[in-house]
Amino acid sequence: MKKNKITTRIDPLRGFDHGLFIPLKLMYPQADIPSLQLSLLHGLNPAAHIALGKALRALMHKNTLVIGSGFSFHNLRAFTWQENGTPDPANEAFQDWLVEGCTAPISQGEREKRLIDWEKAPFARYCHPREEHSLPLHVCLGMADKPSKLVFDDQILGKRSVAFLW
Repeated sequence: MKKNKITTRIDPLRGFDHGLFIPLKLMYPQADIPSLQLSLLHGLNPAAHIALGKALRALMHKNTLVIGSGFSFHNLRAFTWQENGTPDPANEAFQDWLVEGCTAPISQGEREKRLIDWEKAPFARYCHPREEHSLPLHVCLGMADKPSKLVFDDQILGKRSVAFLW
């Protein structure tokens, strides 16, 4: 199937990724809701993931829960199991940039441009050596077409992490 210039197919052999089953297991432990998992697009292009979100925008009006399960900090080598992690100015700078870009009262075009150019953010590649865990945010941003609300801002494994709601 091809719609909005996005080729789709169903892969009945692929199981659910932890990005789907962990949040849903916590939210719906009885596993009593239908679920569909989307894969990231080949090439990991940020603009293409925003376009995917725009193509899915009609779901926003159809009693559908969309979870852009990723992580605002995903440098596994930098996490710490110590209770009181040392301050991490690089992590703080990126999280501040992300909060500003997702929640500020700026035009949607400017918000999209910032996320498309996310690698220019302060310490972007330190926080995301690979972008797989940041791209679900791009899809959600494309779906929403408005600023988000910051709903989580806390430490996970010694690193600041944020989450948004549209």
